Amino acid sequence: MRKFSCDRFDYLILDELQKDARATHQKLANVIPLSASQIGRRIQRLEEEGVIQGYHIALRPDLVGLSVMAFASVSLERHNEHSLREFAEAIAGLPEVLECHAAAGEADYLLRIVVPDLPSLSRFVMNRLMCLPLVRSVKSTVLLEPIKQTMILPLPEGE
Repeated sequence: MRKFSCDRFDYLILDELQKDARATHQKLANVIPLSASQIGRRIQRLEEEGVIQGYHIALRPDLVGLSVMAFASVSLERHNEHSLREFAEAIAGLPEVLECHAAAGEADYLLRIVVPDLPSLSRFVMNRLMCLPLVRSVKSTVLLEPIKQTMILPLPEGE
């Protein structure tokens, strides 16, 4: 995995875009000591290099009918390359799974799941997750209240 080299101005741009991805180049130039065109070129380079992966909106799950968030620890029966690929493909097809991370420790994978209610979570775990080939066990934890939830990375100040 190669590391892209960012300077102080790149980090300033990234920091501002994390706060407001819709900020115009001119608005960014009001807080970053570069011209709007310089900022635009830097943003294009950051996108081309994959540092900026995309632009998204953040929705309130509860306001769109998804009131239950849970983490699930999933352990698999087998761990060969084919099995892991098969599991990853199956998880990719489950829209309730917002994130899936391979993990070291007691579980093989950690999932972040969102569903409308507790009965929906029960059905999802019992009828979808537990029915996936290779799944040995699933342990879930229902989240009660978010204390801190952010996508903003703590960027270095740069050179």
